[in-house]
Amino acid sequence: MLKKLFSFFFILLISFSFFAQKKNIILSGKVMDSLGIVKNANIINLKTNQGTFSNDEGLFRIFVSEGDSVQFSSIQHYTKKIKINTQIFNDKTIEITLTASTYVLDEFELKKHNLSGRLGIDTKNVPIDKKDSLLKKVMDLSKVNMKIVEGDDYIDTRVRPQIVTVDPTARFAGAGATANIAFKYSEKLWALRKELERKKAFPYKLLSELGDKFFFDDLKIPLDNYFHFLEYCNPLGIEKMHKEGRLLEVIKILKTESVTYLKIIKNE
Repeated sequence: MLKKLFSFFFILLISFSFFAQKKNIILSGKVMDSLGIVKNANIINLKTNQGTFSNDEGLFRIFVSEGDSVQFSSIQHYTKKIKINTQIFNDKTIEITLTASTYVLDEFELKKHNLSGRLGIDTKNVPIDKKDSLLKKVMDLSKVNMKIVEGDDYIDTRVRPQIVTVDPTARFAGAGATANIAFKYSEKLWALRKELERKKAFPYKLLSELGDKFFFDDLKIPLDNYFHFLEYCNPLGIEKMHKEGRLLEVIKILKTESVTYLKIIKNE
């Protein structure tokens, strides 16, 4: 009996340790470099693929668990990865220093010249490049009479390429067909990508604006249910309202819907 009781407590202890390691926290931090704060740095949890950006003050917040790897990257800096150890997990805050990327130019030799700085004199003293002179002669078309119509130079007229003199899309007129134009959808594609980035950053931006206390203390939303709660409220148009600057209406909806949401997850 004692042996079974000991085994039960041992399994319970392992299970508790496992779930404790998987607990999520909000890691707050600041991204810096040797010159100061780093704006718009890309921060991503490589385990959950959730990401965010540093704001104008270099600050950021991201959900992490102990053992996760977080990557920090910026166009002007080298990418840096850190692992969430026990100390970082308990402190819930971190300061990251990125190293600026530098580009080294190829070595070149600066030679002394005898130029006076006057174009009329210097052009006579500059050595003539034989290749440039030859190319200039070959490409000289000043003596060619452009008004003379020359015959074709095809030896076998049977292989003369067909000359198209009509609009190839004319036969589709009225049928709703259009010609394909390069980069026709580039503007729409760019707008779509921008909209997707905005939707991806919306939960983090809203949390940054309203604060942890509003969601987790006032509304009593469980930390692990934060994203699910926003999806629950999204059909009411909170993303659009937030984009239009109607933050008070967003807050009102979140307060109202949180009551129903908590009842639903409690029953589940």
